[in-house]
Amino acid sequence: MDTGERHDQALVDRYLEHVRVEKRLAQRTVELYALDLHKLMRQAQGLSVPLLQVQNAHVRRWVAQMHSGGRSARGIALILSGWRGFYVWLGRQGLVASNPVQDVRSPKVGKPLPKALSVDDSVQLAAFHSERNLPWMETRDAAMVELLYGSGLRVGELVGLDVQASAQARGWVDLQACEAHVLGKGGKRRTVPVGRMAIESLQLWLAHRATRIAEERALFVGRNGTRLTAQSVWQRLKSRSQAAGLATPVHPHMLRHSFASHLLQSSGDLRAVQELLGHANISTTQVYTRLDFQHLASAYDAAHPRAKIK
Repeated sequence: MDTGERHDQALVDRYLEHVRVEKRLAQRTVELYALDLHKLMRQAQGLSVPLLQVQNAHVRRWVAQMHSGGRSARGIALILSGWRGFYVWLGRQGLVASNPVQDVRSPKVGKPLPKALSVDDSVQLAAFHSERNLPWMETRDAAMVELLYGSGLRVGELVGLDVQASAQARGWVDLQACEAHVLGKGGKRRTVPVGRMAIESLQLWLAHRATRIAEERALFVGRNGTRLTAQSVWQRLKSRSQAAGLATPVHPHMLRHSFASHLLQSSGDLRAVQELLGHANISTTQVYTRLDFQHLASAYDAAHPRAKIK
């Protein structure tokens, strides 16, 4: 270790002692700071730059290298936080005129892809019939699954449905026209098609419902005859997916994601999917193109002879 490297190491040791004694950080935190600062030293030494002469351009270059090397945006953000604190301390000691990390930001964290079921799992859930449920509960849950997956409804739109149209109704299903009229986000109304399987399931449910309650306007009701809550739908769907043998517990929005993804895979019509989902901006719908690409990539990997690694 030459004189410059020893000097840098001494600065790092002083800073670590500062955060341990004066800031009273936990030992594990101090150890993580040490790892990040040793990485900083290695980067600087690679360019023969003393720590006190590191510039903003150097830090940006190192961030780009970490990002291209596969380090996560969150990991880079934590490293930068440690480096930033070190240079703040150096500034207070009068050792640097400016903080080279001050205006450097980590890469944006990509939005996670929405979770969607495979077509097979979606059909398995929709076709599942539980012998353990009471008949009225089974037909109700089946109808809810068909509407969530077959029409892409939000859970709030589902529980807001009434048996028939009225001045007070937030939404309703027109069985004759095979359409659902719903009140979506921002108070925006939209009409979505309701498929044959959903219509049949709804007809079965309405026949059971008529024997249980007469006055409640809500299409979907619970044991006590009142409108189902969104939380109840979440619980029923989770239970149903587990009973159906699916590996992942299913929630209502997962069926909406599945509706959008499978429709886009089949049609490729992004604008139509946007309208059916009730998205105000096409950018919101475009996330499903990433799901669609994953589907295509998986199909390629499985089927194309040049994709297989021998």
